Amino acid sequence: MKTAAFFRVEGTIVSRGVLAATSYIAANGQGLTERALRVGGLAITAPLYGVLGQTDRTMANRMAYLAFRNMREDRVAVIGREYYDEVLKDKVLDSGVELLKQAKRDGHTTVLLSEGLDHVVGPLAKSLSRSVDHFVCNRLEYRDEFCTGRLIEPVIGGHETRKWLQSFADEHQIDLSKSVAYAAHGPDLLLLAAVGSPCAVNPDFALRRAATEADWPVMEYRV
Repeated sequence: MKTAAFFRVEGTIVSRGVLAATSYIAANGQGLTERALRVGGLAITAPLYGVLGQTDRTMANRMAYLAFRNMREDRVAVIGREYYDEVLKDKVLDSGVELLKQAKRDGHTTVLLSEGLDHVVGPLAKSLSRSVDHFVCNRLEYRDEFCTGRLIEPVIGGHETRKWLQSFADEHQIDLSKSVAYAAHGPDLLLLAAVGSPCAVNPDFALRRAATEADWPVMEYRV
């Protein structure tokens, strides 16, 4: 049996989350009318995302990506890569990258889990490829080259992450009891509780309280 180190990208490797990326892509739709409609839709869903983000992260992510409905696949790919180059690349947390590299040196199978899309976070995973064995992110559904606004199962970041984790461990012969996980948000509790050595990194209020009650280690290196 092997061991793994699971990293929730948002909060541990980068300091920006899903709403920042979806807002950027929506604001760069083709034409002023399309941009106004997509940004307006996000403005309505953003408060709900904040509420659901701590209780039902799966639904929160589904709502965030509704803004991409009827957007061409190639447009999402181009603007997603642009967002990485112009914004996300400068929001990488050096301490998080070093933590990832150390996990690799320690002999763990390293796994990045992201709520973002491959077009956005994929370049980051590629830049860290020497230290990353597996990269899993959310995927949009497309029909006839246009986005439906739906996410393909499993939705990373929600309760389904725990089910995915167990399936991944079985497939790759991972001993979860001897594995580690790093995460920053309350909804990641199921991920952290599934491994033998959980660690809260730059935790939000909900995760900090849970980590304190469970006597889990807490790391702080947010810039």
